[in-house]
Amino acid sequence: CSATGGCQAGGVSAGGAPATAANQSHVALGAQYIPVRTRPNPYLGAGFFWYTEGNSSYNALQTEVKHRLSRGFEIRANYTWSKNLDMNSGLTGAQSQNQAQMILDRNGLRRDWGPSALNVTSQASVSARYELPFGWQLNGIATLLSGFPFTPVIGANRSGDGDTRNPDRPSMNPSFTGPIVLGQAGQWFNPNAFILPPVGTFGNLGRGTLTGPGLAELDLSLFKNTVVSEKVSLQFRAEFFNMLNRANFGTPNPIVFSSGATSSSAGLVTATATTSRQIQFGLKLIF
Repeated sequence: CSATGGCQAGGVSAGGAPATAANQSHVALGAQYIPVRTRPNPYLGAGFFWYTEGNSSYNALQTEVKHRLSRGFEIRANYTWSKNLDMNSGLTGAQSQNQAQMILDRNGLRRDWGPSALNVTSQASVSARYELPFGWQLNGIATLLSGFPFTPVIGANRSGDGDTRNPDRPSMNPSFTGPIVLGQAGQWFNPNAFILPPVGTFGNLGRGTLTGPGLAELDLSLFKNTVVSEKVSLQFRAEFFNMLNRANFGTPNPIVFSSGATSSSAGLVTATATTSRQIQFGLKLIF
């Protein structure tokens, strides 16, 4: 029961109002609920609570294969399969754009235990160089990353806890079927997979539950060294960044709801994580 609303067989009516035909939103029994008259002062602006409390866990399998320089050729390849968990990773938006700055509930830190903002499940890189017999040197670096985790958010303080700078998370839609992650730039995830939680409650979606776009890039360079004198040489360089011109998408828009309705831009990718193909030439005097 609540001092601001009557008891119902299925819990307390959200917002403290008695349940009616027009108000079918109820707080489930056992769910954390913030009654209206117990919420923070509405005339007080958003504030920060800074704690030095936290926990993290990192486990990984790391492998490396290396072929040392022989007959002008060398190559090095490594792969890491890991899982990085913590409570919060991005204290500012500049540090992490795929995670909220603060934890959801300072009185329930376990609610935010999940994949770190910098968690990459799979990461591989290959670097090689080959000194061609006619004076040229070919170099290459290939980078492969699985996506960073991100969390869909409501875009408003649905819980009413007063933390308007840290948007609440939605709840999973129990009637939704099909894939949540669509993997398209126009809509990376399906917003129909989420619903608004009852007013005064936190959503049941965990932190970092979805995975964003991965990354694959190949960079190549070609060098030619010409001896000018005993102590001076001239190097010609041709460098190719993102040689395959692959579109590496950035983090999709995580805001699912706007003004209580599904946002038309939910899951929209508006930026890339790397540039398009770039080619540059240069001369370097070495002395």
